[in-house]
Amino acid sequence: MAELSNQVEKLDINVGSDRKGGYVPPHLRNSGGRRPRNDGFEAGRGDRSGSRGSFFGFDRRSEGRGGFGRNSGGSGFRPAGTGKWVDGKHVPAARNEKMEVQLFGVAEDPNFQSSGINFDNYDDIPVEASGEEVPEPITEFTSPPLDELLLENIKLARFTKPTPVQKYSVPIVAKGRDLMACAQTGSGKTGGFLFPVLSESFSTGPSPAPEGAKGSYMRKAFPTAVVLAPTRELATQIFDEAKKFTYRSWVRPTVVYGGADVGSQMRELDRGCDLLVATPGRLNDLLERGKISLAKVKYLVLDEADRMLDMGFEPQIRHIVEGCDMPGVENRQTLMFSATFPVDIQHLARDFLSDYIFLSVGRVGSTSENITQRILYVEDEDKKSALLDLLSASNDGLTLIFVETKRMADQLTDFLIMQNFAATAIHGDRTQGERERALAAFRSGRANLLVATAVAARGLDIPNVTHVINYDLPSDVDDYVHRIGRTGRAGNTGVSTAFFNRGNKNIVKGLVEILTEANQDVPAFLNDISRESSGIRGGRGGGFFNSRASGSRDYRKQGNGNGSWGASRSGGSNWGSSGSRGGGSWGSSRSSGWGASESSGNSSWW
Repeated sequence: MAELSNQVEKLDINVGSDRKGGYVPPHLRNSGGRRPRNDGFEAGRGDRSGSRGSFFGFDRRSEGRGGFGRNSGGSGFRPAGTGKWVDGKHVPAARNEKMEVQLFGVAEDPNFQSSGINFDNYDDIPVEASGEEVPEPITEFTSPPLDELLLENIKLARFTKPTPVQKYSVPIVAKGRDLMACAQTGSGKTGGFLFPVLSESFSTGPSPAPEGAKGSYMRKAFPTAVVLAPTRELATQIFDEAKKFTYRSWVRPTVVYGGADVGSQMRELDRGCDLLVATPGRLNDLLERGKISLAKVKYLVLDEADRMLDMGFEPQIRHIVEGCDMPGVENRQTLMFSATFPVDIQHLARDFLSDYIFLSVGRVGSTSENITQRILYVEDEDKKSALLDLLSASNDGLTLIFVETKRMADQLTDFLIMQNFAATAIHGDRTQGERERALAAFRSGRANLLVATAVAARGLDIPNVTHVINYDLPSDVDDYVHRIGRTGRAGNTGVSTAFFNRGNKNIVKGLVEILTEANQDVPAFLNDISRESSGIRGGRGGGFFNSRASGSRDYRKQGNGNGSWGASRSGGSNWGSSGSRGGGSWGSSRSSGWGASESSGNSSWW
């Protein structure tokens, strides 16, 4: 990793643009550099049918191997033995070695690390918890407070100690409290909500179905826990983790999301569903079809909650939570997790929470030892050549390249394939099968380059990503934080490189603040443009205070809580105008039509 960082630092991309004759692309130099490797990917050969039909040389028969969604969108998980709840007691199923290898890896290999987490790097991460009567955090995984079966599964997954968010979430949920957790990327958020929810579920047992449902001609699922996620990939990743920790228990997890066959998902629901992981659009669809009832929900979890509430899912979530048969806020526990919680999103989230605790966890990777961040000044017309420079200097790890548009994702992937790189792409216009095959190839290393839009920026945990390249910088500085968090995860190290030019000046202040906070070098050109843009405040990226500084603090400790915050992002509207706990539905002017494609099963909102 140090070698890659040094090579990136020594690149003369910025110098080259000032030399006589301008920037010299690497393929026109006689540098004798390393030729990009070819892992058997076809280079297109003059047409695009190969990349479209077989998805850059992948055989469709390999779909699902090692990837997501084994059964085309159904849960596809039929455990060898499922536990039971008998006479008020949890009776776990017998252990199954074959299933343990499938879920956890080599069962008895002491050197196997399925989680890939460097747990020692969590010890000094700062944590701030605010709210009334915050429970004392746990310091290790023990039974109690965790259920004994869950503790066994945690050990099988090679989790040796709780991360900061897990230390607090377990006792918070055990005390029946709601939680808003601002836990930065790679900090163990998935375990932060799965561990306490499953532990309590194992101990208390399932809720009986309503009497009226027993005589119904249509089978209906009555989950006790619902986890909402904004993307198909994140939903399935959470489901894959849930399979591990529900092993041998009475809890049966199921996942539903748009872009996959709804019929197969309904058949999976018919087989039973205790923990439901879903995207909002598909869940709304199944609620309207009468296949799911939320009447018995005890736990509601929103993962990447700020993104769902901010970018168009708010009407769908409000319908799920308030317009269906889900128990009210006083009769369920609601947990919200994300890496950023801007003040206006905190105001909106109040509608779904009661007497909650706000948890702010420092970011793994906030120091120079974890994620090395480089900002390079590259004009748009020089980006492809600069990218070839970076890739020629890279090691053999996985590289994730972010672009802003679906069209650019396809174009850049085709360009890299023509340059003999093993590249693939993921974005919202890909079919679900193509997205699954792309992620499977990237995870396995068959494609060491993944070109992605924002669909891959949130929540995805892909091991061995050593380099993140922001080919196009986002317009939102919070999205930059999420993107670079795809490397250096879970206490490990990584490198992030961003191509910057004056077209990105709306986020320059945020970039300077992030680099300074992380003890990174701030390029002189970035400081110069920041001073030039000192009077510009546009959108979420324009002002650091609006987007970042308030994104990890409890607004209740900053203001008077009367709804005066957040006007810059809600079109100047007055919070609390609806008289609903100071929240209101501010998203109506921004979110009409957003997310509809998720429920239609065509493509996600990216």
